[in-house]
Amino acid sequence: MTGLRWTLVVPLKPPLEGKSRLSWWLAPGPRMSLVRAMTADTLAAAAAAERVDRIVVVTSDADTVRRAREVAVGAVVDVVHEPQPTGLNRAALAGIDHARSVEPTHGVGVLLGDLPALHPADVDEALAAAAAHPLGVVTDATGLGTTLLTALPGVPVHPAFGAGSAQLHLDRGHVRIALAPGSGLGHDVDVPDDLAAVIALGVGDRTRRVLRVVGSLPRPRRSGRPGSPTHGWNPR
Repeated sequence: MTGLRWTLVVPLKPPLEGKSRLSWWLAPGPRMSLVRAMTADTLAAAAAAERVDRIVVVTSDADTVRRAREVAVGAVVDVVHEPQPTGLNRAALAGIDHARSVEPTHGVGVLLGDLPALHPADVDEALAAAAAHPLGVVTDATGLGTTLLTALPGVPVHPAFGAGSAQLHLDRGHVRIALAPGSGLGHDVDVPDDLAAVIALGVGDRTRRVLRVVGSLPRPRRSGRPGSPTHGWNPR
């Protein structure tokens, strides 16, 4: 669909609850700062994409709402308030329902909020490709997870985020969207090795500032994600 406009749904946990797999390395305060920074860089990049008109943030955290409105300046920002966290898939569905109620002619995408190396061009390239398919999916660097789920106007979508979500989405009819080499859209952050990968790509300013304060990444552990980088990084 040439010229299709998009609404992106970004479900967000409260910062203190995010990135629990970094808790063995980071105390709650620094971890919360890192989550906020990665979210802000993700939202800023997504909102600056030319094909994106609207961002729908789904969260139960009032501070997250305020920060989202501050950074997502290139798009209209709507908020779907959750009384309490309901899980990623329910939050995604709530955001999709809202997005389609206000922009029924838009394509809709569910975007993870932990993509600190994301650039607006990464989003535009993926959405341009997604416009050719009723349902699309962008997988993470391992090929196992999902970073972006897309659907054309009116096409039913049933998010299945979680372990093995990439295959689950493919089984539900989503077509894999290929990314250009170096795209930040394929690199979410769950463990320190993931941080090393996004640092190599180039993270946003907010994430970079927090990492300078945090200091060196720990050495990779054997329990890291399959296929993840094995190099560390010392911010300067």
